[in-house]
Amino acid sequence: MRQVAERAGVSAKTVSRVMHDDRYVSADVRQRVERAIAELGYVPNVLARTFRSGRDAVIGVAVPSISDPFFAALTGEVERVARARGVAVLVTSIGTDPAHEQAAVHALLGRQVTGLIMAPVAADQSYLRPCQDRTVIVFIDRPPARIVADSVVEDDLGGAHAATTHLLRHGHRRVGFVGDTLAIATTARRLEGYRAALADAGIDPDPGLVALTAASDEDSAKALVDLLSLPEPPTALFSSNARTSIGIIPALQAAGRTDVGLVSFGDFPLAAALQPPVTVIDQDPASVGRTAATRLFERLDHPNRRLKRRIVLPVPLISRGSCRGRPGPDCG
Repeated sequence: MRQVAERAGVSAKTVSRVMHDDRYVSADVRQRVERAIAELGYVPNVLARTFRSGRDAVIGVAVPSISDPFFAALTGEVERVARARGVAVLVTSIGTDPAHEQAAVHALLGRQVTGLIMAPVAADQSYLRPCQDRTVIVFIDRPPARIVADSVVEDDLGGAHAATTHLLRHGHRRVGFVGDTLAIATTARRLEGYRAALADAGIDPDPGLVALTAASDEDSAKALVDLLSLPEPPTALFSSNARTSIGIIPALQAAGRTDVGLVSFGDFPLAAALQPPVTVIDQDPASVGRTAATRLFERLDHPNRRLKRRIVLPVPLISRGSCRGRPGPDCG
């Protein structure tokens, strides 16, 4: 920083003000400093700055899979918020096996992150209690178990209820549910919302229409084939997450079943471009990531401030053309 200051003809403090985007720095000074930074290839030593100031330098993000469209978009938004503060982000995939969660998260915490944003897959996160004195933890998408911490979740029950009701209003009476496992809290809540919508419509739930084996694209396709092979198959499907939907749609196309309605919990790339375009419950992963990152930095900046622990984000239904069945007023 001293070298940058000498080349730009300013003080080191002025260089620091430029790098922190101080609005009281003149345009001429800012231009000189930025030119000197570029010429010298200066990169701030964030770790050293952390030692001096005690402020956060690195936060971690732990999600089941960074290739999942939802978690990829969420992580990207966390990185955007962190970048604006000059904070680096370390990302790890913890997978979907609950047995692997603790080791993966501990490996990330071993990097001395000052904050952690994670989507849990195990049934117990109490192993993180000893870490809370030195690391701010915010859970996303799924609430934690056996630990008190902030969480940012979507209205899974309400969104599933809206999705199922949407299909029922378009003439479907046999609506299938396709998901992964009830061990994942989001799947359990969405199944609850699906069943509540059926009950509200006076329809007895048929356990044979619920497939909880869609852990991969191949599993999703097989679940679809099994459901459509029933003596009384479903005329429409509620897919409990975007990953499951991505496995279902090619299988529907391969079977030539353009008559089966579909609503996906979670949007995904090209969902609006398919024929017919897929009706979705919009999770808005960017909003989840932004809200979680904002809460994490609030905790770091104001550790004694009283804030509510649980933030529930709304999930609106985006009606496109995949409801099929009897035409309705809001079906594309």
